[in-house]
This record gives sequence, C-alpha cells and structure tokens, in this order.
Amino acid sequence: MPVPLLVYRVAQDDPKKNTALKAERFGLVTILPPKTHAIPRGSLLLDPFAPQAMSPLDRETALKRGIVAFDCSWKWAERTFPEARPRTQPRALPFLLAANPVNYGRPFILSTVEALAASLYIIGEPDQARFLMSKFNWGETFFTLNKEPLEEYASAKNSAEVVEKQKLFLPDDFQPVPPEEIDDRDLDLRG
Repeated sequence: MPVPLLVYRVAQDDPKKNTALKAERFGLVTILPPKTHAIPRGSLLLDPFAPQAMSPLDRETALKRGIVAFDCSWKWAERTFPEARPRTQPRALPFLLAANPVNYGRPFILSTVEALAASLYIIGEPDQARFLMSKFNWGETFFTLNKEPLEEYASAKNSAEVVEKQKLFLPDDFQPVPPEEIDDRDLDLRG
C-alpha cells in the first residue's frame, strides 16, 4: 500500500463491530500502541476539530509519514485529540455521508475505515481507498453515496478550495449531530 494507514485505538467499543480491527486483520492498517508517542511525528491526523481540511496538497506528507485515525468515542473526542496534535498535522474531512450500517446516511459520522478511505481518495489514491473498503460488504456503497463530493474534493487545489467545494453538498439547514446523540456502537472517527 502506498500510504501507511495508522490507527490510534482507545478501545472503547465492541471489537466485533470495529472497522479498524477488521482492516488490521487484512493487513491494511497498523494499530498503534495506546501511547501518543507512538504516533509518527509529522503524520496527518484525521481530526474533526482541525482548522484545515484534507486536500490533494497533503499527498506527499501522507506517502512519507502516513495518515492516522483516532478510534475513540465521540463523547470523549474533544478531550482525546489535543494530546496527539503537537506531534502531527491535523486535518478535518469535508462533508461526506456514512455508509456503515450503524450510521448509514448520516453526514460526517464515518467509521474509521470510511475516514481513511475518504482521505486516500482526496489525496489521489482512489485505488488504495477502494481496496480498503472492499473488505466491507457496504464498502462500495460509501463511494456510491459520496461519488460527487469525493471527485470534487480530489480536484481541489488546496484546503481552502476543499472547504469551498463542501458548500455544494451541505444542506442549507445543516446542523451537526451533538456527540451525545451519535450511536457509539462503532466508535470510529467520523472525519
């Protein structure tokens, strides 16, 4: 795989439903030890609170340093992400719909593998993204639901343009789902 995919797992969920653990069994991601110093310096951290969006400009960093997803509960996310930020380059994902069975059709509430696949697609690695998602029976649905947004984001010049393109897909009345209302059966990063 061209881009190293890393998961910082906090283990707050049912391991039978965890997408990162399944991806690890196929050798597609590496689960990091539960210590923030295990996160590679300079890697791209998928952080929904980051001020900068993932964009094609992040490709070289991803190839060299990898992409890190946090596998934690949304109820604890705001407390968890700050400990990893000093070592990494935090990036948020733009508007996308979940295809996973737990949060199907909900915006932004992606599983860990959906977040990683979206990142790969945006930086210009759609083949790796599709291979990752091929291990899930709902994986192709993710690309079907998000075909237009993913193509638009992947064609952006930079983070600002990704954020601008996101406006094409956000409903006018969009309101983020409060963390306490998110179904945490699969406590993966939504992006």
